[in-house]
Amino acid sequence: MKRLHWPSRLPIDPYILLLLGTVGLAALFPARGSAADVASGASTAAVALLFFLYGARLSTREALDGLRHWRLHVTVLACTFLVFPLLGLAARGLVPVILTHPLYQGLLFLTLVPSTVQSSIAFTSMARGNVPAAICAGSFSSLVGIVATPLLAASLLGGNGGGFSADSLLKIVLQLLVPFLAGQLLRRWIGGFVSRNKRVLGLVDRGSILLVVYTAFSAGMVQGIWHQVSPARLGGLVAVEAVILAVMLLLTWYGGKALRFGREDRIALQFAGSKKSLAAGLPMASVLFGAQAALAVLPLMLFHQMQLIVCAVIAKRRAREAAAEVTAPQPVATTRTAVGTGTRSG
Repeated sequence: MKRLHWPSRLPIDPYILLLLGTVGLAALFPARGSAADVASGASTAAVALLFFLYGARLSTREALDGLRHWRLHVTVLACTFLVFPLLGLAARGLVPVILTHPLYQGLLFLTLVPSTVQSSIAFTSMARGNVPAAICAGSFSSLVGIVATPLLAASLLGGNGGGFSADSLLKIVLQLLVPFLAGQLLRRWIGGFVSRNKRVLGLVDRGSILLVVYTAFSAGMVQGIWHQVSPARLGGLVAVEAVILAVMLLLTWYGGKALRFGREDRIALQFAGSKKSLAAGLPMASVLFGAQAALAVLPLMLFHQMQLIVCAVIAKRRAREAAAEVTAPQPVATTRTAVGTGTRSG
């Protein structure tokens, strides 16, 4: 049997360290009073900017071209917005024995978030899978998630998730949909600038998310919600998330085989269909949960790092398997007959 070799360096995302540092800053120096109002306003503007940039980056033509591989994309969407939420709803039975209700709300929200784009592409490429399919699948998931995630959260999370009220609907439209559509409409004029300055705008993205995290965790500290979370509860949350991730990794791999996808497509399905986007989930949580966003995003932050570590191990294993298939000697059907004939002639 082949041994599963662990990579010499586990992919501890540096950005996770920045997020943890931001949480620590909010714990030591939470925004209060007028400072909290300023931080909240800046966070709202940052979320709008994020979704404006999402709209400006997404190429409609590339998305339409990717529809040719529609079976794979539909399968990824089903995993992201159907199977994942069903697992989240099933975890309701763990309350209150393993999970508190606020942690469960965050866990359920995690299952509603769209898939990632960057890490799905990176791991698919590392594993020698179908990279163009991973790009399209991640893009479609992000696009659908802008509408599907808030609506699913409003219907499944109830009052604690913002509720499907006129006020929450207005927030979704103004902070998420309107900026995204504005970015799409202006892409014709600003698309080139956005493409040329991806690195700088990426820093704007990440800085905006850090601001959202600081605002959310500051509100949590002021309200004292962290007294609701014990180390045992956190351990239970990690265990539940590990089970959900394992189920999705197995389902996407063997389900892809049952659906008769090729090996490269199965790799893209596994990595795009088993992930959740931290970049998309954090700003959405700030809109949907408001002052309760701190506990809501904690399960997502933990799951994000877990999926990076596990998928890095899997991607390297898939790459070794592909390399072994390429270097393995291929049997030739006529070899035995030719040898036998030569021996008899001698």
